[in-house]
Amino acid sequence: MKKNMGTIDRVIRILLAIVVIVLYMNDSITGVAAIILGIVAFIFIVTSLIGYCPLYAACKISTLTKS
Repeated sequence: MKKNMGTIDRVIRILLAIVVIVLYMNDSITGVAAIILGIVAFIFIVTSLIGYCPLYAACKISTLTKS
């Protein structure tokens, strides 16, 4: 797997995942919304840590900066 996510993209995904976690912990989101957003947050964290997004690969998108 070749990395296809830039630093800014990875940071934004992690921040969004943290927001979802905080909303869940404060009981601002519950039920089906909490489950769906929790899954999305988990995916964001995993893809950010490995720097690879399968959806980006399928669409031939890369947010890496050319050096």
